[in-house]
Amino acid sequence: MVIVMTSSSTLSASAGATPAAAPSRRWWALAAVGLAQLMVVLDATVVNIALPAAQADLGFSDGDRQWVVTAYSLAFGSLLLLGGRLSDLIGRKRTFIIGLIGFAVASALGGAADSFGLLVAARALQGAFGALLAPTALAVLTTTFTIPKERARAFGIFGAIAGAGGAVGLLLGGFLTENLDWRWNLYINVVIAVFAIVGGILFVTSTARTGPRPKLDIPGTILVSGALFGLVFGFANAETDGWESPLTWGMLAGAAVLFVAFVLWQRRAAHPLLPLQIVLDRNRGAAYISVLIAGAGMFGIFLFLTYYLQASLGYSPMQTGFAFLPMIVMLVLAAQLGTNIFVPRFGPKIMVPTGMALATVAMLLFTRLDLDSTYVGGVLPALMLMGFAMGTIMPASMQTATLGVDRQFAGVASAMVNTSQQVGGSIGVALLNTLAATAATDYIASHTASASIAAEAAVHSYSTAYFYGAMFFAVGAVVSALLFRRRGQGIGLGSPATPSADSAAEPVLAH
Repeated sequence: MVIVMTSSSTLSASAGATPAAAPSRRWWALAAVGLAQLMVVLDATVVNIALPAAQADLGFSDGDRQWVVTAYSLAFGSLLLLGGRLSDLIGRKRTFIIGLIGFAVASALGGAADSFGLLVAARALQGAFGALLAPTALAVLTTTFTIPKERARAFGIFGAIAGAGGAVGLLLGGFLTENLDWRWNLYINVVIAVFAIVGGILFVTSTARTGPRPKLDIPGTILVSGALFGLVFGFANAETDGWESPLTWGMLAGAAVLFVAFVLWQRRAAHPLLPLQIVLDRNRGAAYISVLIAGAGMFGIFLFLTYYLQASLGYSPMQTGFAFLPMIVMLVLAAQLGTNIFVPRFGPKIMVPTGMALATVAMLLFTRLDLDSTYVGGVLPALMLMGFAMGTIMPASMQTATLGVDRQFAGVASAMVNTSQQVGGSIGVALLNTLAATAATDYIASHTASASIAAEAAVHSYSTAYFYGAMFFAVGAVVSALLFRRRGQGIGLGSPATPSADSAAEPVLAH
């Protein structure tokens, strides 16, 4: 893979523009953006560990418990593209600060909740501001780092944070729940947000708009938000009520219809929410699919391995969090090696399928775990391999997904990365949970009743989920190998508009 500067500078020069200088304090901006991304990603898992304590405190039922998680994912998933487009329209720095403040206020509200309804409302509000914040953070990174070598390093750090955030959430959630109170799983966001807000104000730069002010595509926003809501709700409902539920299929069918309507509208809209050229570019399409598959597999790992460690091996929440640390270390190591050495040399066409293949092997290693397995001999090797695999997949995919996009569409292109990961997670958890539950039922039905039958059935169900997770990654290896361009084939700008002065120095990945 060769990183080159695009010829858009000549197009901009013809209009009398000059390339924008790189911000002098961009690495501090990366720190602020990284904190924001960590806050959004870890919040998807940190609250899970606090749920039993919150349920005992507020007195809600097992049936209602899922809504503390689902409310966040529904608002987050359905509003991501809108959030990304708003950052394009009202400015990245302003949107970044608004998102941080809103997320902090929603977190404080949830931490202080004295009823189930208020907690769910606060979680939904978190999701809404998370949908504003997550794509804006990635867009700030995309438009701040235009020097190819620095961009690769920055995306390596950002990709490591995105991949490790869930595991960090498990560790932090265990510590806060055991040593303080479940409410601190929400209050901690206020602390993180304060540092990120200060960093955003001081170090994230504002870019002057060039050309006429674009308009928001309201019909497109309604269509895609409704479609994403139906998709996330449908898979969440399948996880709890099963695939036989009319509500599950009704929501998924409605989502499919709205997605088709959205695509048809984007082909004729004067100011499309998501210009189709962005997602139809072969490299970016491959990157979005890779992030979706990685999200499906990773959410499955966190869910079933957490159950295995706590229910089968008897780990405490704190011990469970620490158990994931080696995966985080390997993920960060692989992300830095990949973005600084291997991706510039081999490109995503080699690196992403390699990561998918390693993840497939790791998942198959997890299927060997049983009630007698040890952490060092059984869990640790697979966990470290999975961390290295994710560190190979995520940074290369995320960097490719936003390369070559005109700056006026950087926000919505970045939102597609988050949307892919969120939708992948929803699909993965719903499908794997259903397969695991079926496997446990079949195991109990086909074996003689004993004192250990329930524990054995649980481990068998986890192994089934790991196996199908391996199939996810195996398909991802084949698809990414076929779709990513070879070295020497350029990536399109993906924007229907003439590049602006802001995009003059935007690097492009040639494969």
